[in-house]
Amino acid sequence: MKQLKHKKLWLSLVIIVLLVGAIFTAAGFYFFKVACVPGEKSFLSSDSKVIKKTDSLYREKTWYQKVAKKRWTIKSADQQYQLVANYIPKANANKTAIILPGYMDTKDDMGEYDALFHQLGYNTLTPDPRAQGDSQGKYIGYGWVEKQDIKKWLQLLLAKNGSKQQIVIFGVSMGAATTMMVSGEKLPRQVKALVEDCGYSNVKSEIEHEAKALYGMPAFPRFPLVEILSGINKAKVGYFLADGSSTKQLQKNHRPMLFIHGGKDTFVPTNMVYDNYRATKGPKKLWIAPKAKHADSYQDYPQTYKKQVSHFLAKYVD
Repeated sequence: MKQLKHKKLWLSLVIIVLLVGAIFTAAGFYFFKVACVPGEKSFLSSDSKVIKKTDSLYREKTWYQKVAKKRWTIKSADQQYQLVANYIPKANANKTAIILPGYMDTKDDMGEYDALFHQLGYNTLTPDPRAQGDSQGKYIGYGWVEKQDIKKWLQLLLAKNGSKQQIVIFGVSMGAATTMMVSGEKLPRQVKALVEDCGYSNVKSEIEHEAKALYGMPAFPRFPLVEILSGINKAKVGYFLADGSSTKQLQKNHRPMLFIHGGKDTFVPTNMVYDNYRATKGPKKLWIAPKAKHADSYQDYPQTYKKQVSHFLAKYVD
């Protein structure tokens, strides 16, 4: 009789474990879709595309709408997808800024940054990341996958514009993380400096933060869910979330880098920028835009932002 009770108890425990495992796995796939599959995201603000004259960047945004753009394309680093970019030439310029959009943003969301660099005398090349905008793709790689695509854009830029080009890589949010991640790669000597605006220190840390901030998820079940999501990401996208580290890549970087972050950023917490800043090995500068929320530093402090970028780059780009 005791043996029968023990068997029933063990069977009940096994069923419970399997049920809990199935629930967590299903939840992991749900959150993978939310985080890594392109589409409308309820947690992202839907900014109006109408440009108001009261906008602090009205001139820059309207300039972008009117300026002639060239369409450039490449195959992704893994040869699976066609990627698309806008190229905007500046007459007689021997320097180009590669401008990298954020999570679910497109090249057309970066017009004010194209204008900024154009004013500073740069051509601009602004790609749609894979699975965003006009670029093909199945999954969002949070910069870890995209960093290899940026190396191909660099090759195309040098092939078209010649080896005398001086290049700056600039990104916002996920584009900033991509900038930091690519900084640790072997890059052409023509890459003179990098600028990142509100990028995260690590993909896993950012997703854990959002799980807590957006869903109020406590440590349990947050930890097992993120681990399951990481395993799904490895199977589908090719890397574990913790591997997607800006800080580890920055430890291999010796090029100049400007770090920008909003002092009131709660989407990518401001404290992440200090880890990134400490990690890089090259010349560096940090500017905190005191009251800016996520990716709002240029909008909130347009003149100071321009000065920070132009003064920093003037030291390293002719």
